[in-house]
Amino acid sequence: MHRRRLIPIVLFALFSMSAHAGTTVENIRIWAEGGKTRVVLDLSRPSQHNIFTLRNPDRLVVDLEQGRLSSRLAADLPGSTGSVRGVRTAIKADGKLRVVLDLNQDVRSRSFTAGPNSTYGDRLVIDLQRSGSLQPVKRAAEAYKPGRDIVIALDAGHGGHDPGAIGVSRTREKDIVLQFSRRLAAKINAEHGMRAVLIRDGDYYVDHLKRIKIAHQHDADLFVSIHADAFKDRRANGATVYGLSLGRASSEEARLLAERENATVTVGGVTLNDKDPILAQVLLDLSQSAAMSASLDVGDHVVRSMAGAVKVRRATVQQGNFVVLTSPDMPSILIELGYMTNPSDEKRLRSSSTQSKLASAILGGIRSYFYTNPPPGTQVAMDISRNPAREVQHVIARGDTLSEIAERYNTSAAVIRSANRLNGDKIRVGQTLSIPIYPGS
Repeated sequence: MHRRRLIPIVLFALFSMSAHAGTTVENIRIWAEGGKTRVVLDLSRPSQHNIFTLRNPDRLVVDLEQGRLSSRLAADLPGSTGSVRGVRTAIKADGKLRVVLDLNQDVRSRSFTAGPNSTYGDRLVIDLQRSGSLQPVKRAAEAYKPGRDIVIALDAGHGGHDPGAIGVSRTREKDIVLQFSRRLAAKINAEHGMRAVLIRDGDYYVDHLKRIKIAHQHDADLFVSIHADAFKDRRANGATVYGLSLGRASSEEARLLAERENATVTVGGVTLNDKDPILAQVLLDLSQSAAMSASLDVGDHVVRSMAGAVKVRRATVQQGNFVVLTSPDMPSILIELGYMTNPSDEKRLRSSSTQSKLASAILGGIRSYFYTNPPPGTQVAMDISRNPAREVQHVIARGDTLSEIAERYNTSAAVIRSANRLNGDKIRVGQTLSIPIYPGS
C-alpha cells in the first residue's frame, strides 16, 4: 500500500481508538475510620456507573461503562480493609468493567462522584456502613415528635420578574412549574404520612439561598426543585433528574443548565456567580456529610419511576453545580419536566393529564425512597416497625435481570414472580415490579 494512503488510515485508527478509550480506573483507595469504610476509585475521566449490593455472600458491585483497569492496578489490587474483605474485577460481555468488593459484613452504601482538585482527578466515592447503623441525614441534635409527617419542600423555579424558559407558543416556565408543583403537592398531601410545602405559591421571585432557608424552616426531609428545560437544539426532549456535583458536570447540557439556573442567584442584590470561595465552602461542607449521596439515591428512585411512565432524556441521575441544591443536611434534587424549547414537550407540559402522570411518577419515586429509608420518628417509620412486611416499587433499568434484582433486595426470583404474577423471568425496561421487603432486608 502506498505510504501516503497508509498514513491517513493509521491516523483514523488512532483517532477511533482514542474516541472510544473509555474510563481507566487508575487506583482504588480504601480506608476505615469510626466504624465507616470509604472506597475511592480514581478515574481518568467521568463514567456512567451502576452500584448495587448482593447477598450470600455479601458483596458490593460497581459497573462502569467502557471501563478498564490501569495495568499497575490490575497487578496490585487492594487487600482487606474495614468492611472490605477483598477486591475483584472483570470485563463483562457488554464491555462494562465490573469491580466487586467482597464484604465481611452486611453494609449499606452511599456513593457520589467528585471532580478534580489540586491532588486528585475524577473520583467515584463509596461509603460503607453496617446496615441499621446509618445516621439520618438530618442533624442528630434535632428532635421530632413521634409520628410526624415526612416533609417534602417543592420549589417551583423562577417566578416574578424571572419567567424562566419561554416556549415557542409563549408558554412561560415559571407558570408551568408553579401549576405542576401545586398538582404534585396535592398528591403528596393525599399520601399517608407525607406533607408538601410550597416554597413559592404565587407569581413572585425568591432568591435561591432563601429557597433553601424556607425549606429548613419547615424541617423538610427532601428538597425538590421543579423546572422545565431549554436548549439551543429544539429536538431535545424528555425529563431529566439532577443532583449536585462537587466538580465537573456529568454532561455539557448539565453545565449549561447550571449556568442558566444560577444566573439569578443573589444575596442582598449581589450576584454569587463570581464568588467561588463562598460556593466552594458550601461544597466542602457537603463533601463531609451524607446529604449529597442521599440526594443521588433519592434521585435514582425518582428517575427510575419516571422512566416507567414518561419519556426521560437521561436514564440516570445527572450532576451539575446547582446553587439551589447545596443544603448540607437535606437531600436535594432538581427535576426538569421537559423542554420548553421543544414544541411537543411544551404542548404536553400544558396538558393536565401529562402533569398528573408526571406527578404520580415522581411521587412513586419519593415514596419508594422513603419507604426504603424512613426518617426516624416519622409516621412511615412507625408504620413499618408495626407492620414490617412492605413493598418497594422497582422500575426496570437497562441491564437488569430478575435474579440480580432478587439478590439486590435479599429475596428470591420466585417471590418477585409471585408478587407480580409473572410466568417467567422475562422483564422489560420501564416495567415496575413490586418487591416484598421484610425485616433485615
